[in-house]
Amino acid sequence: MNTRHLFALGALLAVVAALTGCSPAPTGTWQGYIEGEYVYVAPPLGGALTHLTVTRGDTVKAGQPLFDLERKSEAAAVAQAEKDLAQSQAQLADLQKGKRPTELASLSAQLDRAKASLKLSTAELARREQLVSTQVISKEELDQAHAQQNADQAQVDQLTADLATGNLGGRDDAITAAQAAVEAKRAALTKARWSFDQKQQFAPADATVHDTLYRAGEYVAAGNPVVVLLPPTNIKARFFVPEEKLAQIKTGATVTVSVDGAAHPFTATVNYLSTQAEYTPPVIYSRENRASLVYMIEATFAPADAADLRPGQPVDVSLK
Repeated sequence: MNTRHLFALGALLAVVAALTGCSPAPTGTWQGYIEGEYVYVAPPLGGALTHLTVTRGDTVKAGQPLFDLERKSEAAAVAQAEKDLAQSQAQLADLQKGKRPTELASLSAQLDRAKASLKLSTAELARREQLVSTQVISKEELDQAHAQQNADQAQVDQLTADLATGNLGGRDDAITAAQAAVEAKRAALTKARWSFDQKQQFAPADATVHDTLYRAGEYVAAGNPVVVLLPPTNIKARFFVPEEKLAQIKTGATVTVSVDGAAHPFTATVNYLSTQAEYTPPVIYSRENRASLVYMIEATFAPADAADLRPGQPVDVSLK
């Protein structure tokens, strides 16, 4: 064999050795990485940050306080709204009650006196009707008795109506207007309390504090996140499957996720399949360059599997 043939054979063997030296993923295993969907907790209203109750790396429970903003003006608005509501409610109650008890008592006494006068005039009319038949009194005196009895009856009717009106309270339109005022004041109080409550934010779910973006004393604009959380339920494995293997994966399927250094593989459930192909996928770390990766760890492990995972970790995924 001449030198040229020997050189060609050596080059071929070198290429074969280079190809076999790589460590591709086993058949049926796909490479990917851990992805995390962060929750950015922000106040809807602005203000100075007075208390930051968590730090990076803390584990928080749902409902745990995260931070407070200055809210003296909101507290004053709540107090003012409570007083306005109490005033409107008192005005409505006054209209619904009608006249005061002393006024009603006075009307009742006047009615009793009018009834007494009516009783007397009625008896006087009956006597005069008997006397006029014997011509002891004139017809004019009988007419006067009739007029007095009618006047006393009208007085009784008037005072009866006045007493009933006094018990009714205000007119319907006035009461309706007062009721609308009470509802408006109640809505203003609800809004004031909402603004007061929004100056303190709580953890929406169990999570790890990924980062804090402000320090106590700094001004936070409305809508700017102060604390970044990573709930374990928002950690997922993202991996990439060749087109010819796509039909094997269905939503709800169970896959096995292997992570470098983990004592055991993890089990995950497929919840999303992309609707578009990726001809230029993101960086997928091969086994050769995976050893050069380093991660800064600032959180302690939790019993849940998700707490053992960190966004950006490369993984090997296989269909279980």
